[in-house]
Amino acid sequence: MGMIENLFDFILGMGAPVFVPLIMILVGLLVRMKFKEAFSAGLTLGLAFVGMNMVVGFMMNAISPAAQQFVTNTGIELTAIDGGWTPMSTLAWAWPLAFFMFPIQIAINLIMLALKQTNTLNVDLWNVWGKIFTAVLVIGVSGNVPLAFIVASLQVIIELKLADVNQRQIERLTQIPGVTTTHAMTFINVVLWPLNKLLDFIPGINDKHIDADWLKARLGVFAENHVMGFMIGILIGIFAQYGFQDILMLGVQSAAALTLFPMVAKLFMQALAPLSDAVSDYMKRRYAGREFYIGLDWPFLAGRNEIWVTTIVLVPIILGLAVILPDNKILPFAGIINLSIAVPALIVTGGNLVRMILLSIMTTPIFLYVATFFAPTITNLAEDTGALEVPAGQLMSWSSLELPAYRYLFAHATDFNMLGVIGSIIWIGLFFWYYKGMSARNRRFEAEEKEEQTA
Repeated sequence: MGMIENLFDFILGMGAPVFVPLIMILVGLLVRMKFKEAFSAGLTLGLAFVGMNMVVGFMMNAISPAAQQFVTNTGIELTAIDGGWTPMSTLAWAWPLAFFMFPIQIAINLIMLALKQTNTLNVDLWNVWGKIFTAVLVIGVSGNVPLAFIVASLQVIIELKLADVNQRQIERLTQIPGVTTTHAMTFINVVLWPLNKLLDFIPGINDKHIDADWLKARLGVFAENHVMGFMIGILIGIFAQYGFQDILMLGVQSAAALTLFPMVAKLFMQALAPLSDAVSDYMKRRYAGREFYIGLDWPFLAGRNEIWVTTIVLVPIILGLAVILPDNKILPFAGIINLSIAVPALIVTGGNLVRMILLSIMTTPIFLYVATFFAPTITNLAEDTGALEVPAGQLMSWSSLELPAYRYLFAHATDFNMLGVIGSIIWIGLFFWYYKGMSARNRRFEAEEKEEQTA
């Protein structure tokens, strides 16, 4: 058992930039790609992951201090440290039963493929830590290990179903065929869906699709990535009461980040297009009439400027809500760039920037309150495992905790809390509503594509 656990630790210790490309090279070889083509595509994918991590880290390092300075200026004391996702993954892997989740995820995916319950092959195995973290949070609330594995396994199933139904919209957004995301952040889509439906009734919003291209057509140079980034960075610097030089520097840093994101995102297309074509041809030869998708982490969507405009615009709003929301205890810092809401909002709205920002504002309190709720559990886990050191008198959490509603409700359901049980049933109902709605959208896309082909 120890040897198997050490093997999993070694494999996953490579990190996504190494582990996922290796999986993709193997997939390429299995579908009869030439070695040099599979190796080139896999290596390019690794470069894309490294590049995206560098740019995200660069932007986080620029904006997070400004966010912290703002809260310092307010004099508000928030006792929960926002550690971001990295400490959470450390806590997940510190759980003694963590490595069992790896074969469970693979087995569920293969069984669902065989039974035709999914068309997605999830190669983003590195993010198995997200399922482990869900199990750990469930145990922190209820102490029930079997139910923790059940909730985490259900997460695997729903990830695959969401990946299936989101694929057509994702393909239209990225122009990369045969690829989808199996990242758990898409769970918040089931909450965004009814809120997005409400926006259909608001004049001025219900009849306009305002994306980055729409802005460029009407605002000209002011909607260019570098100019938008500069202006937003300047505003955040002013908000943080920076000095003149620091304000200008933050503006240039934000401009650089928004300029670099689409450049790095092109590497994902360069890597994934040949792999996707090879998988598609292979499957067509062996499984006529059936589509298969490659399930990946979210960064290949990062070429959409709407994500970054939304996250940066949201920074002062998140900080303001953190200060004024009663009983909130978390100071947004490492998670201040809330991709856990911006990426799902992109998919739900089809890239409508105004709707993305509005949906993000409406759901930010969910993230803050769930992060506050889980802070004692996460802190206790850190102390019990010794995996992380939390300063005395402080708590640790993650302000953009992924799938917050799912984790909160199902953790309480395993404790047989009535709110958790009823809330989990409602969540499942919303999931089916979302699945039905996105399926209808996909059929509409197919009809439009047929009309274009016959025109």
